[in-house]
Amino acid sequence: MENSIHDQFGHIPERISGLVDLAYNLWWSWNPEARILFKQLNHQAWKASIHNPIRMLREIPVEFLNRAAEDPAYCHRYDIVMRRFRKYMSATGTWFSGEYAGRPALTVAYFSAEYGLHHSLPIYAGGLGFLAGDHLKESSDLGLPMVAVGFLYSQGYLHQQINHDGWQEDITEPLDRDAAPVTRVLDSDGEDLVIRVPHIDPPIYVAVRKVQVGRIPLYLLDTDIPCNDPENRGISSRLYTGDLEQRLRQEIVLGIGGRKVLHALGIEYAAVHLNEGHPAFALLERVRERVERGMDFEAALEEVQATSVFTTHTPVPAGHDVFPVDLIDRYFAPYYRALGIDRLRFLQLGVHPESPASGFNMTAFALRASAHHNGVSRANGAVACDMWKCLWPGPQTAVPIDYVTNGVHVPTWLNTRMKALYDRHIGPTSPDWLSDHDDPVVWELIDEVPDAELWQLHLWLKAKLLNRIRERERIKWAAHRGGAPNPAAEGAFLNPSVLTIGFARRFSTYKRAHLIFEDLERLKRILNNPWCPVQIIFAGKAHPSDNEGKRVLQQIYRYTQDPGFGGRVAFIEDYNDQVAQYLVHGVDVWLNNPLPPMEASGTSGMKAALNGVLNLSILDGWWTEGYNGRNGWAFGDETAACDGRNAVDAAAIYDLLEKEVVPLYYDRSVDDIPYGWVKMMKESIKSNGPRFSSCRMVKEYVARYYPLLLKGAGAEYARIPAAAKPRAPAWKPQVPGEAGEWSE
Repeated sequence: MENSIHDQFGHIPERISGLVDLAYNLWWSWNPEARILFKQLNHQAWKASIHNPIRMLREIPVEFLNRAAEDPAYCHRYDIVMRRFRKYMSATGTWFSGEYAGRPALTVAYFSAEYGLHHSLPIYAGGLGFLAGDHLKESSDLGLPMVAVGFLYSQGYLHQQINHDGWQEDITEPLDRDAAPVTRVLDSDGEDLVIRVPHIDPPIYVAVRKVQVGRIPLYLLDTDIPCNDPENRGISSRLYTGDLEQRLRQEIVLGIGGRKVLHALGIEYAAVHLNEGHPAFALLERVRERVERGMDFEAALEEVQATSVFTTHTPVPAGHDVFPVDLIDRYFAPYYRALGIDRLRFLQLGVHPESPASGFNMTAFALRASAHHNGVSRANGAVACDMWKCLWPGPQTAVPIDYVTNGVHVPTWLNTRMKALYDRHIGPTSPDWLSDHDDPVVWELIDEVPDAELWQLHLWLKAKLLNRIRERERIKWAAHRGGAPNPAAEGAFLNPSVLTIGFARRFSTYKRAHLIFEDLERLKRILNNPWCPVQIIFAGKAHPSDNEGKRVLQQIYRYTQDPGFGGRVAFIEDYNDQVAQYLVHGVDVWLNNPLPPMEASGTSGMKAALNGVLNLSILDGWWTEGYNGRNGWAFGDETAACDGRNAVDAAAIYDLLEKEVVPLYYDRSVDDIPYGWVKMMKESIKSNGPRFSSCRMVKEYVARYYPLLLKGAGAEYARIPAAAKPRAPAWKPQVPGEAGEWSE
């Protein structure tokens, strides 16, 4: 059972009490009509809450609520939105129910270490989390039978504060649970439902919290409860802790504890989808449960493999979790026996054939314990095949790692005014265009949008972005932190009439945020061209343990203070999804220049393209599929030597800016509209909008894996010829020679 949230909002008039239900279901976050319902209570209160309806409903003076409840016009809008919300939640005629009519409904459990859903719930670090969040939202819209599991991080991810020297300071801010869209899950006695993680000593307990993402329940695990000792209470405190043992404990709780929680809640599911290797122990627990029911370990493993999908993102070997054998022994010794196998067999599940003494590799384990695997772009799939071909003997073409290119949730990332523009010009021909937005034919109607309207709206969004940057600096000043040593550092001198480049992502060194500064004098000439100036906005965080990334960030921040750049370089502090929204809506060009082939996908560029922002990107990740020669710009010499790569790629960026990007932007007609630029904007929207939507992505996952999962979960699976079964890695037990770490 769950606690009654209405008990906490007794001050809200009965006539509009449904606002509480709406606030606690993130459906409102991707439906503008619902957001407007909160905003119309009081614009300033909505703004002060940072667009968080729960905080707003708690803090807003009751007279504004009473006024709304007595306003016939407001109540009429309220009734329409609530009727639409309830219809959505109770609908049976979804895409999925139509596509799989007459077939058994197989529920999929989706596990991820992070979810990017809304900034009121800071349980995300970056792209991996937003991919998971968009996956849940789209699964809800399409009506997939799904349940999700993650962590409630009591300290969230880091808040970023840049000191006067440009160094990132990592600020911890405890999650404000009262203002987060999270409810407690209670037991039959009305107390917090608390579950012990099975077969792990010393014992670890988790309380269960719930977030409703449209139709999809997301259960979050919380170890910060009194029955845990202090060390265990901290397991769910911080996302991606740098402490290796604590990281292992997190992954045990997420995988094994998460599976146990679903069992305790009585939630039956027949398949698992893992978003990266962090929750892979969930597959281990599924095997253990079958062994407990009397199955042989190998037969249980085969059954779990057949009903498990594993999505891998990370093309960097150092990005995959590997745990020393002594840590595995410390936490899993009782588990060996529960699985009915010995220590050596257990450790073999996580061995990397090319470095068997390195420890228990979570990605190697996830690949072995699942039969269905995919990368997140065509390029990433090829990299994953090359990285992990050692698990499958034979030619590389036999490596069973496919790819499903990522996509973004269009209702979340399409600006509200941009949607209204599309409604006006696409709607008359295709009234249900948003429901059919994975259909490329629908997007051809973008050509019906008048160039002047699209351009004027883009200029308005750019002005909104720059105003937001200045407002953030005002708030910072009002909080007695003072301003930047040079007001240019945080965008005070940015000009809405100037060509604006955006670069916003995690500050890992392979992302090469500093690349455009390779030739400082040439860059200064480009930015300070008196007739065709350019400005750049940076944003992003380095991981707390990534000092190299922090040094890159520091250097860029120092460039923002260099008068030689004329105030045309800015850095936005404390990047989050709200800042991301403003950026992907408001800049002119989205710059992306990681070191190939390290870009898994790159969904920020998809979000920008959806809103008419043009991509200037290296040919890696999604852009190898998205670029068509008419919808943006591409660079990247595959033959460039690694040691001289930065200079070559930077020169390519400068050449494109000087010869193509800047001239096209400033080539204006007598009405001051750059028609050539707008033509490219339209091409970017209609070529990328349907192809890189999460609607296309989720449907592709369903088409590719759902029939196989149905077979794997059904009784008929045992009768499928062996040759037709999904093939798990063929591998031989390996024991390191001299080190002897894996020997008995």
